[in-house]
Amino acid sequence: MKRSRIVEAVGLALFLALCLGIGALASAVTASSVKTWYADLNKPPFNPPSEVFGPVWTVLYVMMGVAAWRVWRAADRETAQGPLAMFALQLALDLGWSVAFFGLERTGSAVAVILVLELAVISTVLAFRPIDRLAALLMVPYALWVAFAAALNIAIWRLN
Repeated sequence: MKRSRIVEAVGLALFLALCLGIGALASAVTASSVKTWYADLNKPPFNPPSEVFGPVWTVLYVMMGVAAWRVWRAADRETAQGPLAMFALQLALDLGWSVAFFGLERTGSAVAVILVLELAVISTVLAFRPIDRLAALLMVPYALWVAFAAALNIAIWRLN
């Protein structure tokens, strides 16, 4: 669907703000536990240093925002509605995982959330692909990171 450059730029800004806003909320939930509860957990040897998470998540949220924007830009409202609803669901699950793991300190519940999140991300990739192949590809690193985070979450749950 053809939109003016200004509308497209505003759309991109809104999608980026949405994704980075979810990231900021997740970070706020996480910050209260990283140096206390999380620091005291037994972690597997493949646990990255805490400093890695912020930059990785920021890049992923930007890529996700661009991906959603590309779908919004490429498709008419009816075609984009389902894939963007799936995108919104996986964003909500992303935040839900941070709440379960860091906010509530429930590693087992967080495993359930992150496994559903991974399915939602894969579903989003598959929903984006027919509309914009690059949008789908932009979501793949997020799917891989969530899979890694799931393995990490499971290991932490089992070790504690």
